[in-house]
Amino acid sequence: MFDAGSTGTRIHIYTFVQKVPGHPPELEGEVFESVKPGLSAYVDQPEECAESIQGLLKIAKDTVPPSHWKSTPVVLMATAGLRLLPETKAQALLSEVKEIFEDSPFLVTDNSVGIMNGTYEGILGWITVNFLTGQLYGERNQTFGTLDLGGASTQITFLPEFEETVEQAPQDFLTSFEMFESTYSLYTHSYLGLGLKAARLATLGVSAEGGVHEQRLYSSCLPEDLEAEWIFAGVNYHYGGKPDGETGFKACYAEVLKIVKDKLHQPEEIQGRTFYAFSYYYDRAVDTNLIDYETGGALEVRDFKRKAKEVCNHMERYTSHSPFLCMDLCYITALLKDGFGFKDSTVLQLTKKVNDVETSWTLGATFHLMQSLHVSH
Repeated sequence: MFDAGSTGTRIHIYTFVQKVPGHPPELEGEVFESVKPGLSAYVDQPEECAESIQGLLKIAKDTVPPSHWKSTPVVLMATAGLRLLPETKAQALLSEVKEIFEDSPFLVTDNSVGIMNGTYEGILGWITVNFLTGQLYGERNQTFGTLDLGGASTQITFLPEFEETVEQAPQDFLTSFEMFESTYSLYTHSYLGLGLKAARLATLGVSAEGGVHEQRLYSSCLPEDLEAEWIFAGVNYHYGGKPDGETGFKACYAEVLKIVKDKLHQPEEIQGRTFYAFSYYYDRAVDTNLIDYETGGALEVRDFKRKAKEVCNHMERYTSHSPFLCMDLCYITALLKDGFGFKDSTVLQLTKKVNDVETSWTLGATFHLMQSLHVSH
């Protein structure tokens, strides 16, 4: 299962054992590898994306016994990085991948390559976490919520406990699906344009349409003497700190607040629930020593705010790591508190793996694929 994200492409090779007929197969192991940049970096030279895909396919060939190649499905799903591209350009990249897959010895179906919609991404990530933590077999009300923060979009998914949550949710935020012979009705939504990198551009004043900007972009979230360039989605941006403006936490927070204020629905029951948080939530917590890279950890929402103040008010100490660190931490804090409406004390579990398996939507997608293959055969 290939995860073609906005910043990189990742392969997950899962091995299952069917121990009890009629029961979900047991996950025996996972091989994981990733390459950078993501497919969208090859937007104007689609044929050049082949090399990164071929390298990951070689890992699949080395992992899967040759006797199983023909019966092992290979699937690539692209997320928000490709959702943001013009459709013709996205399709050119996917056609290239499909050709590479068809030349491989693995099982390729009509649905082997595609763009995943954000709702689906949220649901599949939720399945992965609750399967790995053993919640899909026990009490339903013990399930965990999930939060994902990618480069281009952000997702929230949980199983509502209160009737009011269901009644007050916008219609397209509720989705039912079947998995392991049970039906789940989830609250889930993907906010396109509120991913971390999209939010950086919005904070710098670039509209969602992008376009080449020759002028320099300023922000209070950046060190005032900074002059730099940043290439995102094929566009080169010149940016820096405000030469005579205010910098620091207060000024930066005011800037990022505009990006999330009144843009997100706030279900009240999430304040007291435990959520698993992934991707850039995890990375920025690691970058600022809030958690350990290998083991992860539990944080409260207020921990991000505390760290944002520390970084923004002493930017010179952190600039060498990433000039955007102050902006990113302020954005994460604003997204959680002012966007979703979490309390300072809401607990976030940050983990890359549960039982040695990556907490990615790809495992949920694999279960879904196995279910459909089972039905079709």
